[in-house]
Parts: sequence; C-alpha cells; structure tokens
Amino acid sequence: MPQIWMTYDEIAGLLGCSADAARAKAVYRSLDRKKSRDGLTRVKLDTEWIAHFVAAIRGSDPALDQAVRGLHTIHGEMARDAGRIAGLEAAPDQAGFAAKHGR
Repeated sequence: MPQIWMTYDEIAGLLGCSADAARAKAVYRSLDRKKSRDGLTRVKLDTEWIAHFVAAIRGSDPALDQAVRGLHTIHGEMARDAGRIAGLEAAPDQAGFAAKHGR
C-alpha cells in the first residue's frame, strides 16, 4: 500500500473542509502525523482518504485517466498472451520470465 502524506491545507482541499477541521478529523482517526523539515505537519492518509485522493486525481485529467486505462488494457493483454506481443512470439528469455512469474 502506498504512503501518501499531506498537509492539513491539502487534506482540507481534498475533503472540502477547513484546515482546522482536517486536523480534527486526522486526530480523531488516529492518523500518523509528523512535522516536516519545511515546518509543516503532514498526515499519513488512511485507505479511505487515499481513495478520495486517487478519485480526485483521476477525475482531474481525462487524458491521464485514459492513459491509465490503456496501461491496464495492455497489461491484461500481455498477461493473457504469456509474453507474446502483437502476435509475435516472445524471445525465449521473455517466455521463461513470463512462465516463471505467472504472467
């Protein structure tokens, strides 16, 4: 699971509340907090807030969302093809890698 650390102002923007409310919510949720070298306190997001963050990113740029979908599609096709790409046989070492790693 990735770690995402955000300031209270960033969390406030994400959740649509004030920085003070974001701080209170972080304390209530017992989230890890630390003061960074720049003097700002950052909060480690939990899985629910990470989901909000990812949704905000995905919704902000349609081109980025399309690129992510394209990568998922290609990954699925490569996994089904066991290493073959566009109908071409994979090199022996690629096929062995795909078989060894369950791809």
